[in-house]
Amino acid sequence: MDEAGLTARQLAYRVGVSPKQVERWVSNEALTPHARNREDAARALGVDEEMIWPQVVKDRIKTGTDREITRSYPYRSAAPSSLWAELIDGAAQEIYFAGYTNYFLFTSVPAFSETLRRKVESGVQVRFLIGDPDGEVTRQREAIEDTALTVSTRIRITLEHLGRLDSPEGLETRFSAPSDAVNHVSLSVFRFDDDALVTPHLARLVGHDSPLLHLHRQGDGGMFDRFRDHAEELWSRAVPIAP
Repeated sequence: MDEAGLTARQLAYRVGVSPKQVERWVSNEALTPHARNREDAARALGVDEEMIWPQVVKDRIKTGTDREITRSYPYRSAAPSSLWAELIDGAAQEIYFAGYTNYFLFTSVPAFSETLRRKVESGVQVRFLIGDPDGEVTRQREAIEDTALTVSTRIRITLEHLGRLDSPEGLETRFSAPSDAVNHVSLSVFRFDDDALVTPHLARLVGHDSPLLHLHRQGDGGMFDRFRDHAEELWSRAVPIAP
């Protein structure tokens, strides 16, 4: 304030608070103003707000299970195909695709089928949970999306690609149970050992237009575990698909 040549009253006027409020900020270092007031005060003083309230920097650092959010994307299609390829290639124990159609994997991830075969041969467990192409929820979703490439068509394309792999040992595919189909179609979980890509589907949007979270497991009970448990519960009631 001294360097900016402002009194408490002058700063208060610029920020839109009372002079006593500014005096409380000065006398109590532990008191952190509202974000809007911090921004206005920093602008008035000509400095970064972190210079006034260093605690803000600490608060912005992710702690605990919040650290599990590695990155977020406004659209699933905004995540580079290289991310999917790296996670698949890096998985050493388990890969679980719990998207409703999983169709985009075969069209977007380079050499996806060949990579799957190689991972299975190396001992990695690979699972696909997909929606029933003849199910009621699938029919309802098709009416909502109203796209030329229907949900049931995308599922059948996935089944066709999987069929070409000749059902190697270590690759398993299931239809989600009718009672779980609504929960399945509204949330896709793709897991690669301790990494996961999660897509909550928004209203009428198709999967690639919905947001995506990249999670990395840091400990018990975090976001990763919660989405993992959700997908595992769906799998436990899912219907095995004959080779």
